[in-house]
Amino acid sequence: MSRPSRNTVAVAFAVALSGWGPALASDFDQCVEGLRQKAQAEGISRAVFDANVPTVTPDPSLLELLDRQPEFSTPIWDYMAGLVDEERVEEGKAMLATHAATLARVEDAYGVDPATVVAVWGVESNYGQVFGKRPLLTSLTTLSCMGRRQSFFRGELIETLRIVQSGDVAPDKLVGSWAGAFGHTQFMPSTYRRIAVDFDGDGRRDLVGSVPDALASTANYLKRSGWRSGQPWGFEVRLPEGFDAAGAGRKNRHPLSHWQARGIRRVDGAEVALPPGTPTALLLPAGATGPAFLVFKNFDAIYSYNAAESYALAIAHLSDRLRGKGPFVTPWPTPDPGLSRRERRELQELLLARGHDIGEVDGMIGSATRAAIKLEQARLGLPVDGRGGLRILDALRGDAPATPAPAQ
Repeated sequence: MSRPSRNTVAVAFAVALSGWGPALASDFDQCVEGLRQKAQAEGISRAVFDANVPTVTPDPSLLELLDRQPEFSTPIWDYMAGLVDEERVEEGKAMLATHAATLARVEDAYGVDPATVVAVWGVESNYGQVFGKRPLLTSLTTLSCMGRRQSFFRGELIETLRIVQSGDVAPDKLVGSWAGAFGHTQFMPSTYRRIAVDFDGDGRRDLVGSVPDALASTANYLKRSGWRSGQPWGFEVRLPEGFDAAGAGRKNRHPLSHWQARGIRRVDGAEVALPPGTPTALLLPAGATGPAFLVFKNFDAIYSYNAAESYALAIAHLSDRLRGKGPFVTPWPTPDPGLSRRERRELQELLLARGHDIGEVDGMIGSATRAAIKLEQARLGLPVDGRGGLRILDALRGDAPATPAPAQ
């Protein structure tokens, strides 16, 4: 049986996924030819281009992901529970010990403390355990020819080819996120070109195979983003009764003394060892009834890594936990708190024990797990929303499996 051309497949999926009309559906081969010309104009040899890009089969499923980043679509208590859990804290402390000498040299060179650098590593790739599985050349070629922001992704594709041409990282090692981030601390290719450093002295800037290169490059990124050595990112605070939160927001800076005059104090009662005029913002990621934070310049440096406040807060909090501090004092304002990765795996095991075919136990609450949760919620008389939170976990813990649930 004859197979449709890759152009036909690409256009069909693109139209289905993003609602394009035929007049707007790009011809993939024609786009690749345009990319070839652009790459040569940018100094990429024809041999490098032809050995990597024309062999790509486009992946239109990427178009679904352009507007679905978890930093903006996941409740903050779920997001934080999965990223800053006891597993990641303990593994991070082990990484601090294992790489102590390298981290000390990194701090001397760039002024960024080990806990912050390791926290970025932990959030970005779980300390090198999860790089992502998507080939960068496939993702970036697809996004260079389909969907929105094509100009941006074309630039990232050119930078990926530049990495290949330099010999720093082999093409088959360039795998990562759907958008093109790769390596231990998930640099975009253009960020790699500007920021990455050869810290192990082997003549290559290798963010995939060299932990020293990755950690030093991360510190270099934060330094260039305005990191101030010896200063905190911020700290959790307690708001006075009846506090008017209208002035909150990361961009709404006032002198530290302004917030202190309004009755805001650290939750631990400690004094603030910063000048009263230090530019400070009040961060309320879940509103005035949830955890509150005063944040400083270093929080902005972390924020620049991924431009999401929840992301920056996860790294900041993990860095504190790696220094030995505890969880947030103020609970999140939800009757159904989020689950750690260990708890998510436990939830999946309980669902499997009740006959739900959800695949492997991986701690990822995907569509099959959510469908099984809905069936159990209905059976147990809980709100049916497919949410993998503490409420359904506790309910299943106390409900011994009897007859397996019907097949989905």
